[in-house]
Amino acid sequence: MTAGGGTAVAAEIAKFDRLAERWWDPKGPMAPLHAMNPARMGWIIARLARRHRRDPAGAAPLAGLSVLDVGCGAGLASEALARAGAIVTGLDAAGSALGAARAHAAAGGLAITYREGMPEALAAEGASFDAVLALEVIEHVADRPGFCRSLAALAKPGAALFLSTLNRTPRSFLTAKLGAEYLLRLLPVGTHDWRMFVRPAELGAELRAAGLRVADIAGLSMAPLTGRWRVSRDVGVNYLMMAEKPGE
Repeated sequence: MTAGGGTAVAAEIAKFDRLAERWWDPKGPMAPLHAMNPARMGWIIARLARRHRRDPAGAAPLAGLSVLDVGCGAGLASEALARAGAIVTGLDAAGSALGAARAHAAAGGLAITYREGMPEALAAEGASFDAVLALEVIEHVADRPGFCRSLAALAKPGAALFLSTLNRTPRSFLTAKLGAEYLLRLLPVGTHDWRMFVRPAELGAELRAAGLRVADIAGLSMAPLTGRWRVSRDVGVNYLMMAEKPGE
């Protein structure tokens, strides 16, 4: 069952809506995303800056670039993009999470446009962006091929798309599902359905079917002793994928 007949699952929307009040608590239920965010956003911002011939270490490497953050939740990635100078639109179907996003952005003096809805509806309006992100989202959608087509439709010709997700491997079942939810209690029980995790080959094929070219892939790994995340070559659990839309 989907919400509004689109790609989102109603139960998944409700699940993350319930976490809205504690989304920005670095020790709350979204603690793993807080810990992961600097590494994943550093990787994304650096590649996006270089594509547009900017200095990734500059004060505002994404200045003037329009970026869409699909499944933005309460705005962890959106705020990182805005601080890098991007013109950010955050899109999510969870209204309570968006309320938390708007309040947090306003408190931080960040001008971010947050919209409630589905990517396919935004694409139907004819909206397009210099870059499109969907981080920790695709493992929660009902129709992955349709979701990828919507992301492609929202990207301008020549734009980059960035996705992060979980690989469907025995190791991810042990660490990201059993370990994170049941043993270490890093995430609320039921956050993930391992059967919906996405192998890189599957995601790459779905992006190519949507008319995109896979340009880069990297793993996200956590050091067990420190809890710090880094970009790595290990895609066995968490990974990032960058795709490109052909230019005109």
